[in-house]
Amino acid sequence: MIKLTHLGGEPFVLNAELIRYLEASPDTFVTLTNGDRIVVREPTDVVVDRVIEYHQRKNLLPPGISRPNAGAE
Repeated sequence: MIKLTHLGGEPFVLNAELIRYLEASPDTFVTLTNGDRIVVREPTDVVVDRVIEYHQRKNLLPPGISRPNAGAE
């Protein structure tokens, strides 16, 4: 589970396993596996980082893995 914020400011927790893909246009849209879309305040890079941390906590990814090109911006 990852913590995110609706555009209106309400925090919520999302099961990261349900994320199909993310879009930035300019708001961040999270599309779920069931087709639902959620708009969140966090930029896509933050959502990706939280998903990576989630998988690391579940031991699905080894520690030290980060976003490709993180810090190259």
